[in-house]
Amino acid sequence: MANDDLDPERNRLSARIGRVAQVGASLAGAAANAGASRLFGGDDAQKQIASALRSALGANKGPLMKVAQMLSTVPDFLPPEYAEELSQLQTNAPAMGWPFVSRRMRAELGPEWESKVKSFERTAAAAASLGQVHRAEALGGQALACKLQYPDMASAVEADIGQLQTLLGVFKRFGQVIDPTEIGEEIAERLREELDYEREAKHIALYRQMLADQPGIRIPDTLPDLCTKRLLTMTWLDGAPLAAFVEADQETRNHLTELLFNAWWRPFARFGIIHGDPHLGNYAFADEGKTLNLLDFGCVRVFPPSFVAGVAALWRALKAEDRAGIEAAYTIWGFKNLSPGAVDALTIWARFIYAPLIDDRIRTTADGVSPAEYGRREAWAVKEALKVHGPVTIPREFVFMDRAAIGLGAAFLRLRAELNFHDLFAAAVEGFDQAALAARQDAALITAGLRTGPA
Repeated sequence: MANDDLDPERNRLSARIGRVAQVGASLAGAAANAGASRLFGGDDAQKQIASALRSALGANKGPLMKVAQMLSTVPDFLPPEYAEELSQLQTNAPAMGWPFVSRRMRAELGPEWESKVKSFERTAAAAASLGQVHRAEALGGQALACKLQYPDMASAVEADIGQLQTLLGVFKRFGQVIDPTEIGEEIAERLREELDYEREAKHIALYRQMLADQPGIRIPDTLPDLCTKRLLTMTWLDGAPLAAFVEADQETRNHLTELLFNAWWRPFARFGIIHGDPHLGNYAFADEGKTLNLLDFGCVRVFPPSFVAGVAALWRALKAEDRAGIEAAYTIWGFKNLSPGAVDALTIWARFIYAPLIDDRIRTTADGVSPAEYGRREAWAVKEALKVHGPVTIPREFVFMDRAAIGLGAAFLRLRAELNFHDLFAAAVEGFDQAALAARQDAALITAGLRTGPA
């Protein structure tokens, strides 16, 4: 375990104050740009404001930038100009140099940490918003991935969660028709969970259980003796990114899509659990595209079994054109006091997301739509309808469900997959039973150490 006396990652007041000042100054600058652009801007004013906000968030890296990326995937939350700009934010951050890395490893594993591995590469293999990955070799020769959290990330997350309200306040100036209260609470909770690498190790154990019977899907294993709350050591999985297969033959691209579909929908339909980060860097393919490596388990969402029942109910209601059933499904999800017009507005989005799942034929995820435009037209239609029939409060469970669905859909489009998604989904929810799902969920979470007893 980490040595607290050497621990550089305490949630320090001084670090939080510094982070608040840094981020606050950036957002204040963006707000000033927003005011100037609105006053003097003309037709391109909104684009200029969006660009200024993206620059401000990108300069700070870290958690708040991840928040902006998440918000860019929520339908109607942002005007198109803002969604487009913020979706371009990259989570890559400058890697820590070797002196920092050495001190961090010593803090996590003790002064003799280098004797616990056969080798450890000084240069990071990858760097992201909360930490970086180094390749290493176990004493027994096994290839390892060591994910090491950046210094003061606990402080940065708490400071940025505080600034999140400022960010939401900026967005609410844009004629908002969605109440962001629960969105902010959901994002804050998930960000705090991502800091805990011991929890992520349990997520890995959970996914190894849930997908154990799925051929072609590979999950890393963890080395508990080399793991702490801020160091996660896993087996290294070699693979190529999705981009390496976009020009592969149709059969290969369809196979990759089926692997991704099963890796996401099967845990959700059978256990009420999703891998909530659809970033393409979290997938890799091995064996010439025959095997999917599922990576990065920091963001995992566990849903109430009733929410999963609502997803299945909405699928059936949309197929049957059952308006009462559609409204009932929204109620199960947690939408409250919806007017008839608001129900119709939400159904624009629901029909878009569910379209390939209710259309019983071989097709793409969205015929005739590019990945960059995926969902843009429908989100605009929802916004216009809710200006008349809104506002609505988005239930917090919806945030990561929608984020993952949009991310997967865009990946499927990029692969130009042509499949019968209706049949794939029908197989996933066949024989759905809420009580049975609740029992499976409890058992899986208890076995992985994420729950101590039945919910």
